[in-house]
Amino acid sequence: MNIQILELIEGAQAAKGLTVIIDVFRAMTVEAYVIQNGAADLIPMGSIDEAYAYRDAHPGTILMGERGGAKCPGFDFGNSPSAVKNVDFTGKTVVHTTSAGTQGVANATGATEMLTGALVNAKAIAEYIKNSGAEDVSLVCMGLAGKESTREDTLCAEYIKALVEGTPIDLQKGVEECKQTSGAKFFDPNNPIFPEEDFWLSVEANKFPFVLHIEKGPDGLMHTIRK
Repeated sequence: MNIQILELIEGAQAAKGLTVIIDVFRAMTVEAYVIQNGAADLIPMGSIDEAYAYRDAHPGTILMGERGGAKCPGFDFGNSPSAVKNVDFTGKTVVHTTSAGTQGVANATGATEMLTGALVNAKAIAEYIKNSGAEDVSLVCMGLAGKESTREDTLCAEYIKALVEGTPIDLQKGVEECKQTSGAKFFDPNNPIFPEEDFWLSVEANKFPFVLHIEKGPDGLMHTIRK
């Protein structure tokens, strides 16, 4: 098994084989909570305008997402796990668009199979990879807006790879590094769009025992599916 760690939009474009789109802060963490809380359908989209158009055609759709970390205008939710962790999405269709995670989904056209990637379900992802029989595995760290490397995403990729290969890794040390680098914004009281609770929810490793597949449906759209 060849496991490669790739980064950013160009990494998504280069991905092949079984591909994991990683966005710890916060898109793929949010998607895990939304699925856990009962969403009937979760649709990752690259464009805000696509999201508006989908809701116009399908009244009752919940729009969720951000640009620059802030909730998109007219959306029901931003991209905050603390805002959705206790929300009941049973029977709801949720459209999700973000600056990094969903852009990775849109750009990973060479993937033969696609999963979301986050620390909250990292062990389940690693177990899936080990049992997949895949020759090529691409772990794609989407970073900040798909343009700048971030420690939390590289940590998640390193952790998944270590779990698959059975090699040791100091996850707690990595979390501390995140606090001092790309996660520092969550500890800035003058930056309310990044609440501190989101940091802790996002680095809570292995909270969920499932993987999330991203598959193209008969409607031509991507859908996030719990398996």
